[in-house]
Amino acid sequence: MRVQHAGFAPDYVEYTEGWELQRRTHADVVAGAAPNTLLLLEHASVYTAGKRTEPSERPDDGSPVIDVDRGGKITWHGPGQLVGYPILRLDDPVDVVAYVRRLEAMMIDALEVVGVRGTTVPGRSGVWLTDGDREDKIAAIGVRVERGVTMHGFAINVSNSLDGFNRIVPCGILDAGVTTIAREVDSDLTPQTFADTITRAFEREFSGVLA
Repeated sequence: MRVQHAGFAPDYVEYTEGWELQRRTHADVVAGAAPNTLLLLEHASVYTAGKRTEPSERPDDGSPVIDVDRGGKITWHGPGQLVGYPILRLDDPVDVVAYVRRLEAMMIDALEVVGVRGTTVPGRSGVWLTDGDREDKIAAIGVRVERGVTMHGFAINVSNSLDGFNRIVPCGILDAGVTTIAREVDSDLTPQTFADTITRAFEREFSGVLA
């Protein structure tokens, strides 16, 4: 597997540039011209909306939104958040739900390394912190599979501000909050310094399909 660091602070990746990099890499993996690839990066601030986003979930201040071809709803990406785009050829028959479950397991594994105990919530994708009535999302997932190869992926809140989430209904969920690694543990992690932990967790979880 190839791991590519596409840009971290202060060299944030504009979303449209990252999307084009995904498409080029996807085409190469489909054609057999490139190995399975994990793109890791930090975006400049942006809202992206998946295919199921409702008008009422969009920013309440008129902020621009980029509509994309992944599953899921609207979310925010920006400084302090680690974004991963796995471009992987999945085994036949393709099972998208199983792939999402493996992404969740991978992120739970990585978060455990830095002292954050993540979990899943029935009926909701991503990774959550729960305690009693608390449900705070720390990592989101939105994927697409085309010609047997994945696109889009995951985003982990490492040290980002949560202000961007306050202007939308993140992931279409009204009755839960959002958190970051920095809010949960005394940590000076950044997306770039957390990238190696994610890479190792990814390689452990997907060792059977990586080449």
